[in-house]
Amino acid sequence: MSIGSERKEIEEVLDTYRKRLDTIPDDLFDVTPPGGGWSYAEVYSHILQANLGSSIALEKCTLSSCKPTSKGRTPVGFFVFIFNRFPPFRTKVPPALAAKIPATKITKEEARNLLIKCRRRINDLVPKIHDAPPHNRTRHTRLGMLNARQWFKFILIHSKHHLKQLDRIEKKFSTA
Repeated sequence: MSIGSERKEIEEVLDTYRKRLDTIPDDLFDVTPPGGGWSYAEVYSHILQANLGSSIALEKCTLSSCKPTSKGRTPVGFFVFIFNRFPPFRTKVPPALAAKIPATKITKEEARNLLIKCRRRINDLVPKIHDAPPHNRTRHTRLGMLNARQWFKFILIHSKHHLKQLDRIEKKFSTA
């Protein structure tokens, strides 16, 4: 998939997050769903903060502020990028990453602002991806060493993954 196609798809996914935000009842946004798990607010917090963090890693690769390396992805990283999805089993955010980017109960307004910020960052970085050296890589906790193009694709895959989580939360509230 080309960078242009991935950019368009990221824009569509961010549009979906924005539209869904307007459909979530205000009184349920920060409520833990029946049976536990993250609230809508925590999912929005997680995905948008993770996208911003990923955009920082991507930018480091484009600016050559990371050392070139021949190290690559982990086996999980290969799976994710070959199949364009996470493995079919649920995992928790690694503790070190959870401490660095905690999923917090943000407000809908904060979610809207983070969506705008993510969109701006992505738009600013797209032109830089084309010229990024492929051996300039930064480490992802689970996926291994990723270059700028891979970080960009990760933003898409990760964002799509958490749309499914919003579906699960909605289902929990509708069957409660």
